[in-house]
Amino acid sequence: MKILIVTGMEGAENCAAALAKLLNLECEAAQGRKAAIAALKRTEYAAIVVDEGIIDTDATADLIWEHAGLAIPLQINFALSGAQRLAREIRMALNRGERERAVARAAAAAAIDSQLKSTVAGLLLHSQLALADREITPPVAEKLRVVADLAGSLREQLAPSASGQAPVRAGQSPLRASLA
Repeated sequence: MKILIVTGMEGAENCAAALAKLLNLECEAAQGRKAAIAALKRTEYAAIVVDEGIIDTDATADLIWEHAGLAIPLQINFALSGAQRLAREIRMALNRGERERAVARAAAAAAIDSQLKSTVAGLLLHSQLALADREITPPVAEKLRVVADLAGSLREQLAPSASGQAPVRAGQSPLRASLA
């Protein structure tokens, strides 16, 4: 993980070195907007810390944020902040970003799980409804049984073991299984 420090202050390299020690992360300094954008084009960063002095004096400083990609943006007044405070702010932002990514991963997994379970339930229901039709031929009925068995097996694999739901067996309707 790399951090980009963007400031126009003298001693930016010293600030980056001090932050690298405090955070145990690689920190790179960029003197101004142009250097920051060039660095962002070369490398991906976990966070970008921009001195408010740059934002206040450079009308095109917003270009830094446009090139930031997935880096966590931080805007801090370096003139009022020491290295300890900068490190604390960066650490909090990185932790917040990690929590947000974990929540997003969990939400995506839950959405996929829900969609998959719904699709499998639909396959199982429709294959069993088709099997109940008296006009289907024996070869088609056998193929539908295979589909129903596969869907039932997949549904059992997707169901949480401690859910208390009765498993759906091949040839049994989901409604009967839930009543069992």
